[in-house]
Amino acid sequence: MTSLLTTSVSFVSNEHQPNVFARVGVVGAGQLARMMGQAARDAGVSVTVLATTREDSAVATSDGVVLGEATDTGALHELAGRVDVITFDHELVDLDVLEALEAEGVVLRPSSAALRFAVDKAFQRRTLFDAGVPVPRFLIVTSSHDENLEPFLSGLDAPPVVKASRGGYDGRGVAFPDSRASALRDVDAMAECGPVVVEERLDLVGEAAQLVVRSVAGDLSFYPVVTSVQHAGMCTDVRYPSDLDDATRAEAHELSGRVAQLVGGIGVLAIEYFVTAKGLLVNEVALRPHNTGHWTIEGTSTSQFAQHLRAVSGQSLGEVAPHYPFAVMVNVVGAEEPGSLEAAQRVAGTYVHDYGKSWRPGRKLGHVTALGDEPTGPRVRAWESARAFGTVTREA
Repeated sequence: MTSLLTTSVSFVSNEHQPNVFARVGVVGAGQLARMMGQAARDAGVSVTVLATTREDSAVATSDGVVLGEATDTGALHELAGRVDVITFDHELVDLDVLEALEAEGVVLRPSSAALRFAVDKAFQRRTLFDAGVPVPRFLIVTSSHDENLEPFLSGLDAPPVVKASRGGYDGRGVAFPDSRASALRDVDAMAECGPVVVEERLDLVGEAAQLVVRSVAGDLSFYPVVTSVQHAGMCTDVRYPSDLDDATRAEAHELSGRVAQLVGGIGVLAIEYFVTAKGLLVNEVALRPHNTGHWTIEGTSTSQFAQHLRAVSGQSLGEVAPHYPFAVMVNVVGAEEPGSLEAAQRVAGTYVHDYGKSWRPGRKLGHVTALGDEPTGPRVRAWESARAFGTVTREA
């Protein structure tokens, strides 16, 4: 078993693997791309990022940089000219532009068709529902005057959740109105930018997530199901193993495989689940490394970042066995006053990840992971370090 003080992770060798793309481009240069860059050498690839500025988080860990917006056709062409395959660290992209790139022969992994599941929540909800995947009751509207909206709201036990179809993440683009009148106002405000998803507000037992990685050959690799704790639409911490019983974990595994085959993406697919008294419902999917998988950097044989790079570059997938029976990852979100990275690093038995961002209240600045043979120690250590780092979040 690996020592708690060991900070490096061994990955499966990629020698003699056929059809390997050596150069990977990443659209976006945030913390996910930063951690892809850190995993690139172990995955046997180089990483070039499309960044908006040279101060972006991932620039420090990348092998190359192209400056431009994710929707900038010229910048995307420049990136494509430098790499063999392009992947993504966010969903704020223009699908029409990406489809045009594919038509020119640029390799995107995941494809623009797969990315639509993450970019367009309305498309995601409709397609999952039509495929028989359990999701919350929902309605897609373009204004508060939609003739189906009043009957839908009347059938709910509480005011709905209102979501922008595009552009939302980490709680942005999601409203929790306290009345029908405020729900209608939220619908109209969001409808100015496109369709709106109105869905039932659930009485949750908890939330869970699972990562599935799909290779070019169609092989699937499943990371363990984890419990995710949310506050104000943002994940505060992630716990392995999940709080689910064995039967519900098996249900999640089966659902995750179905969703992965339906989406058809290459690389990491993250599936967020609502846990209810009646079973699991799919909340969201993301086609990139995901916050709920950060613990895998130290916690499993192959991190989600190395696995994603292996998948999109055409390699076989690595092993994902956990190193320890328990792991806790805590997000560090800037409080009103900055904390101390040095103090966080002094907490023994923790792995502190600094995203290289300037401090700002509400901004994700990093994360802390702790591992162990029993559940209490990792949780105590991870939270102690995160509080020293200066997180605004509080342990649930």
